[in-house]
Amino acid sequence: MSIPRRTFSLLGGLTLLIGCLSASAATISNHALALHGQPALPANFGHLPYANPDAPKGGRLRMDALGTFDSLNDFINKGVAASGLGKLYDSLTVASEDEPFTRYGLLASRIERDPEDASWVIYHLRPQARFHDGVPVRARDVAFTFDLIRREGAPAYKAYFADVVSVDALDPLRVRFRFRSKDNRELPLIVGELPILPEHYWRHRVFDRTGLDVPVGSGPYRIASIDPGRRISYRRDPGYWGRDLPVNRGLNNFDEIDYHYYRDVSIAFEGFKAGQFDLRVENKAKTWATEYNFPAVKRGEVVLIQQRHQKPAAAQGFYFNTRRKPLDDRRVREALSQAFDFEWANPALFYGAYTRVKGYYDNSELAASGLPAPAELELLAPWRRVLPAATFGPAVVPPVSHGDGYDRVNLLRAQAMLKAAGWQYRDGALRNAAGEPMVLEMLLVQPEFERIVQPLRRNLARLGVRLDIRLLDAAQYIERLRQFDFDLTVSGVPGSTSPGNELWGYWGSAAADTRGSQNISGLRSPAVDALIRGITQAHSRAELVTHVRALDRILRAEWLMIPNYHTPYYRIAAWNRFGHPQRAPRYGDGLDSWWWDAGKAAALDHPPEPSKESR
Repeated sequence: MSIPRRTFSLLGGLTLLIGCLSASAATISNHALALHGQPALPANFGHLPYANPDAPKGGRLRMDALGTFDSLNDFINKGVAASGLGKLYDSLTVASEDEPFTRYGLLASRIERDPEDASWVIYHLRPQARFHDGVPVRARDVAFTFDLIRREGAPAYKAYFADVVSVDALDPLRVRFRFRSKDNRELPLIVGELPILPEHYWRHRVFDRTGLDVPVGSGPYRIASIDPGRRISYRRDPGYWGRDLPVNRGLNNFDEIDYHYYRDVSIAFEGFKAGQFDLRVENKAKTWATEYNFPAVKRGEVVLIQQRHQKPAAAQGFYFNTRRKPLDDRRVREALSQAFDFEWANPALFYGAYTRVKGYYDNSELAASGLPAPAELELLAPWRRVLPAATFGPAVVPPVSHGDGYDRVNLLRAQAMLKAAGWQYRDGALRNAAGEPMVLEMLLVQPEFERIVQPLRRNLARLGVRLDIRLLDAAQYIERLRQFDFDLTVSGVPGSTSPGNELWGYWGSAAADTRGSQNISGLRSPAVDALIRGITQAHSRAELVTHVRALDRILRAEWLMIPNYHTPYYRIAAWNRFGHPQRAPRYGDGLDSWWWDAGKAAALDHPPEPSKESR
């Protein structure tokens, strides 16, 4: 599963041009990489199109976070990392939230590659890049970081970079990556995503350990203060080496960014109403529809923004752990999925705010629909014997109910499926041939999901299935997931405009048995592995789309989750102290481009005294 300041000078543009002309005919040297086609922005671009290059610097942004934290290292599979740690580090490149998959140089000034052979890439580092302690960022830091992360980092990193064969510092400012395959066209881009760590800081420290020692970074912010488990504060580094780069111009505008921790969402909302923090991205439809009517909203002191985006929807749902019986039986999973009555829940619980999740790439061209196209069938046909038959028909969609909360037709359909799978209702419970009842547990970390799970629980009880709900704190929940110690849980795979190597972690067979991986469902499928390989090797956008649609068909037909819901909007509530660009990015929320508006803040925090006549 990710920045804009000064236009390049004429001399800088000439230097880049000379570099491009001097490269061998077999290589390309560029300021950015696009997975397919060309970067949208030229080498001399001044700022990202969704950033305001004249945004003022200053002020403070206070955000909320859920649970607690006990670590400042979010690269390992231990502890609970604090929010906002990504602000500490720079990576070789940064993404444009306006493009499906393009990376622009940050630590790297340019990128050298072969247009046909994707077995290597060379990143040229900016000589002015510095860590917070003043030590230059050099190629050896890049090589050290990759070796460290692949050796001691979380499983997700190991899976993501599994096909990186070597990382070599050719000289102080050039680092070369070699890859196992010359066909994985995404790898040259994704190696640019990893934050680079300082070798001189980590060389003699234990990396695979939690703790609150403040690390050395290179990014726009430093850690200013910590109240363990309750608050973490970041302060903008006025000497940040990259503040004038085009990718940073108009971003990172706040002098201070604080995260205040709350035990649950309802308490956090009360904290927002009381002015304890400034901005909240609302994920709860009921709250957005009914609870943003407090006095500060009515007075205009809190503004509400419903911001549309073009990002593929996250595949949120109640995920099954297929490693466990009886959830290893696809028929059982499909049957249990009949019990979630979205058509009732949407108006009753969500005020009609949501659209049902149908697959894994909703709200995008990547979603499968109707019958498979000939190109999709060509990819799926070799695996016909091992794939669900439904893969080859119309794209599987969730059941639709009458919306009364007790859809007898769907439950009768579920009963028939369960019977075919060897489960029958007797003696007050659904039992298998050995007489054992079906008892499942739903693992939750957010209390507000209980009201969503309870109707599902009632419908499952009508089938004779007992669903227990277990609510845990964040630390316990994370550890249970790492150990795959659950039957069902609320989870989701983030939407992506250009899926690629991250799919190995979510759906790859090797990740299914890797503790702490993101393959929550435990899917093992040679057909899926083959499609992921094809996705990472796609030579064109059209080829990638075809492969992803075929993958979407398989995942839907496997019934790995009970699909939930999504919305194509960000719902943002903010105390009226901020400015933001007129246009938001197509694929992100754009909060990094907001700024402190001193005039608004003064009017909000120091309102004029009422006149005597109005008293």
